[in-house]
Amino acid sequence: MTAGLVQHWLDSGRLELPLPAAGYTAERLQRLARLAQDDIAAARIAEAHVDAVAILHELGGKPPEAGQLWGVWAAESVEAKLTATSISGDEFVLNGTKVWCSGAGFCSNALVTAHLEGGEQGLFAVTLTDVGVRPLPSTWWNPGMAGSDTRSVQFSNVHAILVGEPGDYPTRAGFWHGAIGVAACWLGGARRVADPLYRCARSESADAYALAHLGAVDAALAAGDAMLGGAAAHIDADPFDRTGNAQLLARRVRAVVEHAVDEAITRTGRALGPGPLCEDGRHAQRVADLTIYIRQSHAERDLAELGRLAGRRSR
Repeated sequence: MTAGLVQHWLDSGRLELPLPAAGYTAERLQRLARLAQDDIAAARIAEAHVDAVAILHELGGKPPEAGQLWGVWAAESVEAKLTATSISGDEFVLNGTKVWCSGAGFCSNALVTAHLEGGEQGLFAVTLTDVGVRPLPSTWWNPGMAGSDTRSVQFSNVHAILVGEPGDYPTRAGFWHGAIGVAACWLGGARRVADPLYRCARSESADAYALAHLGAVDAALAAGDAMLGGAAAHIDADPFDRTGNAQLLARRVRAVVEHAVDEAITRTGRALGPGPLCEDGRHAQRVADLTIYIRQSHAERDLAELGRLAGRRSR
């Protein structure tokens, strides 16, 4: 279902978004949020695809061809390593295992991080129909985000093209622009998870407690909207991060939106009880999906890094 929906979005042009930092970042973020309001798991895949398009543009890679669905596989693990061996120029072969590969069974292409012989990390464009690419059996037990088909993928002498220079992927300004795109999807998911609470507030059965919960949720969602709007304006005004504030901005946005997600999930459940979670399959799936999706945040570790950056800025 997720693969089919993302393909429909791709074919219908819904994934043709403005590039970040090109003057229309607010529109880009709003459209990402709307995708997540439609389907959270599918938006997770769609966000990676549009991020790949932006990365290729920023680092001078070959643009995706029509009909291609791209993933961005950049997670690292001490238990699995992917290495890149040079063949000639920007051509390499990849060997090893990559973890946390969303869309493993249905993406056509991916940008994949791998370690070069000298220890540096490079970003590589890979065609996933290569005979050496093998998604491993799923170990996913949670119903949340199950539709994203996130698995480990094994690479055996897979041809790959280096995109940009080694080390470019995490050091470019667009890395943090992409992090805000993820937050836009989180916020769209939170809006949809809160839908039953908004409906309750319009009914005669709404009591003061439900209204108080909705007030807190609505304020948190509005704060998230405001942060995204402010971030979009800042990105368009400073596309190359001359001010050096891109990371601080992204971490602030993600912290505020993560709070909105927590408020939407927790307060909707507390206000309405088990009914929607037990009797509304679509709502239950959205809650499960968003609960997993928000864990792309590293919680207190991200807050600690935000505190470090904020403290440094105040000096």
